[in-house]
Amino acid sequence: MQLPSLKHVVSEDEWKLRVDLAACYRLVAMYGWSDLIFTHISAKLPESVSGKDHHFLINPYGLMFDEITASSLLKIDLQGNQINPSPFYVNHAGFAIHSTIHEARPDVECVLHTHTRAGVAVSAQKDGLLPISQQASLLLDALAYHDYEGLAVYDDERGRLRTDLGENKYMILRNHGLLTVGKSIPDAFLSMYFLETSCQIQISAQAGGNVLPVPQKVLDGVSAAVRVQEAKGSAADLTWPALLRRLDRLNPGYDS
Repeated sequence: MQLPSLKHVVSEDEWKLRVDLAACYRLVAMYGWSDLIFTHISAKLPESVSGKDHHFLINPYGLMFDEITASSLLKIDLQGNQINPSPFYVNHAGFAIHSTIHEARPDVECVLHTHTRAGVAVSAQKDGLLPISQQASLLLDALAYHDYEGLAVYDDERGRLRTDLGENKYMILRNHGLLTVGKSIPDAFLSMYFLETSCQIQISAQAGGNVLPVPQKVLDGVSAAVRVQEAKGSAADLTWPALLRRLDRLNPGYDS
């Protein structure tokens, strides 16, 4: 569905965020993580654009992730009220999780939530994500869990969600799915890539028989190794341009 372009209507900073978020939606679809029109990826607009009003960009309810464009994204406030006019509207039930996290974590620009088969399968396992792969070992120290309480539409769950996430960047929502947060859209996407891949590996390994855990002495050294690697540069910032080049080849038009 072609909508009027907002490129020359919004600020340069907002347009760049819109392009990256639209690309993120299409990449999520490309990697098979979308769930029809459900789930959200939200991005917080910088104060240079929204001031102290805390505005966010999010998908219009009713569009598939692989057809979202920069101009079709909705601008909303913390209560989910739409700021810009659109023929679409927000799925308020889904945004409840996002608004809670954005309000609690000012360091977070992007919140990414999925309902993949592998993610839900691991979320339904009593022991959660197991330390059986290099991918899992990279994120276990920053992984949180939140027990399932039904559809996330009740205010009293918000406090428990904030407490459970804490300062972590990965979360498994029990019996529900996966969630990552990031200081940027590329950061949240790459985090989800590792979390989702860890879940896929676990389900595949369990189907093959007894799994071999990573030795604890190796796990104990992972955090230090990750810090050394991060000091050399952001993996997300290095990966993102390559992902956009792939998207330009396979599903262009997100930046319209």
